[in-house]
Amino acid sequence: MLFSERKVIPLALCGALALAAFSANAADDHQGLASSPERAGANSKIVEPGTTAQAGRPVIRRLTSDQYANSIADIFGPGINLGGRFDPEVRKSGLIALGSSEATVTASGIEQFDNMARKIAEQVLEKSARASVMPCKPAAENAPDPACAKMFLERVGRFLYRRTLSEQELTSLVELANSTTGTTKDFHQGLARTLANMMVSPSFLFRFEKIEADPDVPGGLRLDGFSKAARLSFFMWNSAPDALLLDAAANGSLHKDAEFRRQVDRMLASKRLESGVRAFFDDMLNLDQMETASKDSDLYPEFTPAVAKEAREETLRTIAQILVAERGDYRDLFTTRKTFLTPTLGALYGVPVVTRSVIGQPDSWVPYEYAKDSPRVGLLAQVSFLSLHSHPGRSSATLRGKALRELFMCQKVPDPPGNVDFTVVQQTDNVLYKTARARLDAHAKQPMCAGCHKITDPIGLALEGFDGSGRFRTAENGEVIDLRGSLNGVAFKSPAELGEVVSKNSQVTSCLVKQAAAFATGSAADATATEWLKYLNEAFVADGYRFPGLMRRIVLSSAFSDVQTKQQASIAPAASGH
Repeated sequence: MLFSERKVIPLALCGALALAAFSANAADDHQGLASSPERAGANSKIVEPGTTAQAGRPVIRRLTSDQYANSIADIFGPGINLGGRFDPEVRKSGLIALGSSEATVTASGIEQFDNMARKIAEQVLEKSARASVMPCKPAAENAPDPACAKMFLERVGRFLYRRTLSEQELTSLVELANSTTGTTKDFHQGLARTLANMMVSPSFLFRFEKIEADPDVPGGLRLDGFSKAARLSFFMWNSAPDALLLDAAANGSLHKDAEFRRQVDRMLASKRLESGVRAFFDDMLNLDQMETASKDSDLYPEFTPAVAKEAREETLRTIAQILVAERGDYRDLFTTRKTFLTPTLGALYGVPVVTRSVIGQPDSWVPYEYAKDSPRVGLLAQVSFLSLHSHPGRSSATLRGKALRELFMCQKVPDPPGNVDFTVVQQTDNVLYKTARARLDAHAKQPMCAGCHKITDPIGLALEGFDGSGRFRTAENGEVIDLRGSLNGVAFKSPAELGEVVSKNSQVTSCLVKQAAAFATGSAADATATEWLKYLNEAFVADGYRFPGLMRRIVLSSAFSDVQTKQQASIAPAASGH
């Protein structure tokens, strides 16, 4: 163990607790941030011939658990064991990426960050591993070496803080390392203590976006180079900026159009793009909830925690294959018959799966394509969607229809009134209403229920051919299940036809654009962003609905890095309340 005593939680982390409670709207005076208005800016700037985009605002965001893990792996290597957990993450407007600007840090969360930091530092600087991270050797192992300590801390601090450290910061860190080394008589233990402190600093745990004057626009503001690099990297790769991106931020070239485009294209061509795409869809589709998904083991014995984990991965692999590996059409996600399965998932799907070896190594994931007459078509027929939007002991056409509208169409479905009687719906053994369709028809006769069920059930009933765990079935209580339904007046008779209808619905693609823009900038789109979203939607269509192309359009837009001024905020039109 590098630590012979328990260290006091640093005051810097106590500050993080207060900072975490800030929303982006309250971040006006911190770290040089200018006024951060309640909505996106009103000024427009040409980003492509004949198009405009709205200026945005700086935000403060806590790292998500995945961003934390990815950053540590990228900085210190993939073999680091984090050995801890995060506080529950918050969703706002459907995204954790937006909720992270309002996430708080509890007392137990502080303790967890402290524990993780100490364990990570121990692994990074243990004798067998330190050679890969140390740029120098100390003059003596049992005494301070300020020069060597500074080299290490300056190098690693640049990646942890995602910017160049100030001389004052470096001096303070070196003094801490020297002091600890003097006490422990161990140079690397002194560095480990200091490294742990850096990993509980708000500069690591939070993404502070700083602004500066834009020399190319009189009176204009923009994100500074390091903030721009971080926003770009966390969107594209779901991790901290790499050395090339930090170099471009440090020397100012990231603000040059040609260099910025070069960096964007380099990141789009990288294998790490898959991580960013997976992170966005994991967030948009609420797949993190699969971690706590559970089913009645008597009714669904095949649905285990392992299956839930693999179902989440199946969906993300399918998305990555079509959108990243194949650079395919986003709409194909709803009509594809191709997927990836494991033997465990295959058992639930009723498909025999034989594992294979790749370069001599076993691989439990194998590609699979369903037959043309199979009901398994697209993401809506995968276990992750079907099981997540069902009850522990039964399927739910209402929950599935609600999820389709909210997750894929950005349409909020009202919650049911508190005094609704669900008895008929819940009685799956009711001899009068043997199928979900019959029970929902009876339930919807309650006047207070009819409106919402009218927009959810006609969609979800097409998926009643799958039970609460996602297993296929043709009958319920001995009665053949009727899979007919409609979406916005367009009729279908099967899950496959539902997938086709969804793929052709313009609200589905515009919802993706809206959520991707919010995910990238940290701000939910409102009425002032209408023109920008219109431009992105038109470009998305023109690009053949290619998601990497959409990502490129978003980051090259002025809304991605331009910042609104106080004066512009005061004249911005009020957002619509509808």
